[in-house]
Amino acid sequence: MSLWDDIARAIGDASGTPFAPGSPGSLGGGCINSAFRLGDGVHDWFVKTNSADRLDMFEAEAAGLDALADSGTLRVPRPLCTGISGNTAFIVMQHIAFGRNGAQGWRVAGRQLAAMHRHSADAFGWSRDNTIGATPQPNAWHDDWIDFWREQRLGFQLDLAARNGHGGRLQSLGEHLLSRFAVLVDHAPRPALLHGDLWGGNLSFDTAGTPVIYDPATYYGDREAELAMTELFGGFSADFYAAYREAWPLDGGYRVRRELYNLYHVLNHLNLFGGGYAGQAERMMQTLLASC
Repeated sequence: MSLWDDIARAIGDASGTPFAPGSPGSLGGGCINSAFRLGDGVHDWFVKTNSADRLDMFEAEAAGLDALADSGTLRVPRPLCTGISGNTAFIVMQHIAFGRNGAQGWRVAGRQLAAMHRHSADAFGWSRDNTIGATPQPNAWHDDWIDFWREQRLGFQLDLAARNGHGGRLQSLGEHLLSRFAVLVDHAPRPALLHGDLWGGNLSFDTAGTPVIYDPATYYGDREAELAMTELFGGFSADFYAAYREAWPLDGGYRVRRELYNLYHVLNHLNLFGGGYAGQAERMMQTLLASC
C-alpha cells in the first residue's frame, strides 16, 4: 500500500469512520516537516510527515497538543493519530482554516494564554522529552526551577554547541553565566503549563477570529519564559500583552529574565542554523553578566 493509503486507513481506524480521500494538497510545511491537507469532501485533516525515525517527535507533539487542549483555554488542533508507513512517519490532526486577526482576537489570546499558564503541576518538566524545532528538548522533572533551566535548557544547549564546534568565548561566557543563575532568576515561579515554542509562526486565528496555537514544545515552566519568546522575533500585538498583564501581571525583574530565557532559543538557532547566532548569544550573555 502507498503512504496515503496507510494514512487513510489510520484515519478511518482512529475516527471510526471509513475515509477515502482525494489527492493530498501540499501546504508546504516549515523547515522540518512536510505538511498536507487531506480530505474526502466531508472531513479534512492536517497531516505532517517526516522520516520514520521522527515518530517519537510526532508522538510527543500529539501529547503536547492534547495537554494544551485539555486546559480548555486556547484553541489547538486536536491530534487524531500518529504512525509509520515504510520510511515515513506521520501525524494527523484536526484541520483548522485560518482567517484574519484583529485587536479583539489578540486580546482574547492574551487572556487565554494567562488562563492556560494557571494550569500547574507539582514540579518543572514534562512526562516525556520532546523537541524544540528539530532539537531534542529534555524535560526531566525538577523541583527547583533554577536547576531545571540551568541543566535542561541552557546547559544542554551549550553542551550541544560545544559538540557542534562552537567553543572558545561562547563556552567561557556560558560557564560563567551558569554559575550566576540564582542571582539572575531572582524569583520563585510556580510550574505553569507552557506551549514552549510560542512565536508568531505558531499562533494564528481561525475564520471566526479565535486564536489558535500549534507546533508545541510543551512542558511546565516559568510562564515568563513563554512571554519572553513571544517578544524574541518581533513580538505580538500590544493588545495581547495588555490583556495578559491585566489578567496576570508580571513580576518585577522580568526584563532581565526575558534575556536569560530567550538565550535558550538563540542557542538553539545557533545549533540548528549556525551563522551569526554565536555572536548574538555572546552579546546576550555579556549583557546578562553585566547585570549581576
